[in-house]
Amino acid sequence: MTMRLRVLLPTEVLLDREVGKVVAEAVNGSFCLLPRHIDFVAALVPGILRYAIPQGEERFIGIDAGTLVKRGRDVLVSVINAVHGVELDRLSATVQQSFRQLDEDERQARSALARLEAGALRRFYEMERSRHA
Repeated sequence: MTMRLRVLLPTEVLLDREVGKVVAEAVNGSFCLLPRHIDFVAALVPGILRYAIPQGEERFIGIDAGTLVKRGRDVLVSVINAVHGVELDRLSATVQQSFRQLDEDERQARSALARLEAGALRRFYEMERSRHA
């Protein structure tokens, strides 16, 4: 018995194939899906998605944060960015450097935006206060 794994990016389907097992990492840790696993939804963190093809060989995809949904025999993984990998060490380094750095950049951008919003609100408050004084 197999599952159909599809890895979806915003612009393409990166992978669509029959697999015997899927291992991924969510916020609360790693998990393994087998064909008879119950339906399941998980928020994925940047890391390595592992899957075994029916012949038993294990393959790897470096993924960014995203969502995994298992429904029946279909496993859908939707992520912003992903890359196939052959060498696990090299793929892990790619995930560390690329996808996790993007998360840090996003946090810094959000922090800068919050400072700008706070400054704008402070100026509006000061203008309103001086208008009523």
